[in-house]
Amino acid sequence: MTPDVETVVIGAGAVGLAIARALCLAGHQVLVIEQHASAGTETTARNSQVVHAGLYYPPGSLKAHLCLEGNALLSAYTIDHGIQFDRCGKLIVAATADEILELMRLKQNAETCGVGNLRLLTAQDACALEPELSCVAAVLSPSTGVIDAAAYVQALESEISDAGGTVLFNNYVYGISQNAARDFSIEMVSEDDITTEITARNIVVAAGLSATQTGNIIPAKAGYLVPQTAFAKGHYFTVSGPPPFRHLIYPLPSAHGLGIHATHISGQVQFGPDVEWVNTLSYEFDDASGARRAAFEKSIKSYWPALKVNSLRPSYTGIRPKLSGPNEPASDFAIHGPNEHGIEGMIALYGIESPGLTASLAIGDLVAKHLP
Repeated sequence: MTPDVETVVIGAGAVGLAIARALCLAGHQVLVIEQHASAGTETTARNSQVVHAGLYYPPGSLKAHLCLEGNALLSAYTIDHGIQFDRCGKLIVAATADEILELMRLKQNAETCGVGNLRLLTAQDACALEPELSCVAAVLSPSTGVIDAAAYVQALESEISDAGGTVLFNNYVYGISQNAARDFSIEMVSEDDITTEITARNIVVAAGLSATQTGNIIPAKAGYLVPQTAFAKGHYFTVSGPPPFRHLIYPLPSAHGLGIHATHISGQVQFGPDVEWVNTLSYEFDDASGARRAAFEKSIKSYWPALKVNSLRPSYTGIRPKLSGPNEPASDFAIHGPNEHGIEGMIALYGIESPGLTASLAIGDLVAKHLP
């Protein structure tokens, strides 16, 4: 029996939509299933909206390769589709002399990964670019910028629709099985409790925060373990008035994040995110005691001493799907195919956190190559 659709993509974040677009362009009939009422409402909408250059990731990793490739693809895409992309550049700063060696290691790592346009700046050079900045040295990354993520998601949706694909909202996938012909049966329920079952030749799990939960309902080969997702919640603060910097300002990265950095979205400066390990998906802004604000102030003042006390205002929160917990080294993306889980016709993506937005088009092309 012919399946209802050729390929189902579960998840309509930037990565899921980029995968669906690539598959549509490759000639697939595609259905995207999204549990929320609109696209890109989880990780895509709740991050810094930064297009990364590829500085932080181990050479040879998926993150390093796909970030570098994705940056170039996304830059061209924004031009072709009229999407706002402010390639303002980024300064990664050493706040003290003790941090200069780590800054040099970061620059060397980036260059090993293929990032070729970095500039090492003295404190005088950096402050000439950003008069309100305080540092002892900095690295300038000209290829970093900020994108209008909402417009990007809308453009991907439009391309999918124009290519004959469909994005189905408000439907939650609760069952997946595979028949003797290796077609998939996908069971889903709508917000109105209407259950539907469809069949597909291929399936892509790009469910972000729900990827592990979705992966666990799919029968895999003996011995395969679905990667477990840890939730890292990040808070963002803002201050009123025009942004104090033209560039993005980043401290040196921490074990599980890129530090409390300064970005600007729609003409307003944003500071964040921090890292708080959580077990539930809640976007409530937690700072009843003011301790979080105090910690942000201390971090920000290391590179922006002019920050006024008590001027930070809560902005928003986001949650990143990580494959490493608080006491574990950072993990790479996990993009699993039949070699890993033993299921023909299925690609499953786990731990697609930063630089997932930057890498999204490159991830889409990679997945499309593995589903002919």
